[in-house]
Parts: sequence; C-alpha cells; structure tokens
Amino acid sequence: MNPAYSVIFLTTLIGAGQGLFLALFGAHLAGVADVDSGRTFILQAGSVALLLTAAGLVASFFHLGRPERAWRSATQWRTSWLSREVIALPAFMGGLFLWLLAVAADGDAALLIGLLTVAACLLLFVCTAMVYASVRFLQEWASPFTLVNYPLLGLASGLTLATALAAWGAPPLVAAYGPLAIVFTALGGISRALSLRRNARLKPKSTLQSAIGIRHPQITQRAMGFMGGSFNTREFFHGRAPGTLRHVKTGFLVGAFVLPLPLLALGVASGAAAWLALAFAVQYAGLLAERWFFFAQANHPQNLYYQAVS
Repeated sequence: MNPAYSVIFLTTLIGAGQGLFLALFGAHLAGVADVDSGRTFILQAGSVALLLTAAGLVASFFHLGRPERAWRSATQWRTSWLSREVIALPAFMGGLFLWLLAVAADGDAALLIGLLTVAACLLLFVCTAMVYASVRFLQEWASPFTLVNYPLLGLASGLTLATALAAWGAPPLVAAYGPLAIVFTALGGISRALSLRRNARLKPKSTLQSAIGIRHPQITQRAMGFMGGSFNTREFFHGRAPGTLRHVKTGFLVGAFVLPLPLLALGVASGAAAWLALAFAVQYAGLLAERWFFFAQANHPQNLYYQAVS
C-alpha cells in the first residue's frame, strides 16, 4: 500500500494522546489531583493530550478528497469500523475535555467522567486497529497482532511522554511512570517483532495466473499500457525498492523500541528531563517510521496484476 502521511500522523498522534490520558487518569485515581501541584500537572499534561488528539484529527482531513463531506463517514457505523472510529475520536476528545474541567473544579463528577473517557479511549484503540485488521485480503493487516500493537504502542508513547512531562511538572511521578514506559515499550517491541516474523512467513493466496485468469506457467508484464499512472498504481503500491523497506524496518525497531529503553532508564535514574524528552522524541520518530512501514508492507493483491509497478 502507499502510506498516507495524514493517516500516519493521525494514528501516532492520537495514540500518544490516548496513552498520556490513561497515564494521567491513573495518577488521578492515585490521588495526585488532591494536592494543588498535582492537579496543576494533570491539567497541563491533559491539555497536551487534548492537543495531540486535536492535531491528529486535523491531520486526518488532509486525506479526504472532499473535507466538507467528512460527516458522511460516520453514517455507516453499523458495519464500518472507520465510521465507528470517526465517532469514537470526538467522543474521546469531548470526554477528555470534560474530565479536565471536572478536575479543575475539583468536582465529584471527575471520577465518573474519567471512567467514561477511559471507555471511549479503549474503544477508540479498538476501532482504529480494526479499521486495518478487518481488511481480510491484506494478510499483513488481518492479524490479532494489529489489534494488540495499536494499544501497546499508544501506551508506550503516552507513558514516555507522561514521564518526560512529569520530570518538569511532578518529579515524584517519574518513578511511577518511567518503569511503566519501559515495560510497555518492551512489550510493544516484542509484539511488533512477532508480527514482523508472522508477516515474513505469509504466502500469497493468489498468483499472477489467478489474477488475470490465464493459466500459462510463464507470464511476465513488460509494460503498464494505458493503465499507467492510474489510481490503482498510485494508491495501492508505495513505489519504494525492497532495500528501502529493510532500512525503514531496522530504523523503526531501533528508534521506537531499542533506543528509548536506555534513554528512559537514564532519565529515571538521574531525574533529568532532557533524557526523558529525548526518549520521547526518538520514540515518536521511530513510531512514524513504524506506521509508514505498517502501511507499506501490506501487499495489495492487485499488485499481482500491475507487476511493472510493484
């Protein structure tokens, strides 16, 4: 598939925002908001989570041919995971906003609103993952690993960001967030490595012969003909060489999972915000590469037909 950068930023930004919210709600449950400094930290970091999800929502509009008709994408919620995601995202954002207001007011409703927002957050993780896991003809996506990886990577980036923010606004929370960020980063790396291993063993269900209905044993496409430069050839293949994919895969494994671990460990041990900020920056860059690879690795069956491109 040809990765759309708007969707790459959408999924990584909202994932980090969701993970950051869950980390903050955990602190709320632990009573951090009972003191003024803790409440201030939750409000400031929660605003960052809201900004991340809003930025992801804005990024999604760049993938639409007719943005003014975006509302129509929510009409098929009974059958479409994309429609459900379109509904779940603003529901999560609205819940997050109301939760922050309740925390600021120190009201009794903050806990209930927070729990409802957690439900919306988890639903959004499921909907986002199922948009891709439900596409059965793309074998690289149609896997339980897709459903597992989206929440794990969101939690990893959100907790890493929470740790970095805590180093500035609530240093005692670094000792709680840091180890969790390390654990979820490691779990995300293991899960993603297992998914790569699975995808490497996949065998196409179709052949060139079945794609065009000709059973000759030796078929080779020599030219694209009048279909050159069509929607199919632009949208369903990334156009990069196999070597590029190998480099991107190595880069995201190192950037998203390997390097953040020692940076987080250094930051937690020293309490230095700079190390923790660097850990998040490196990890987020790695997750951008991971998401690009996630889309590019999916081999659309139509590429059997357009061999001169794929």
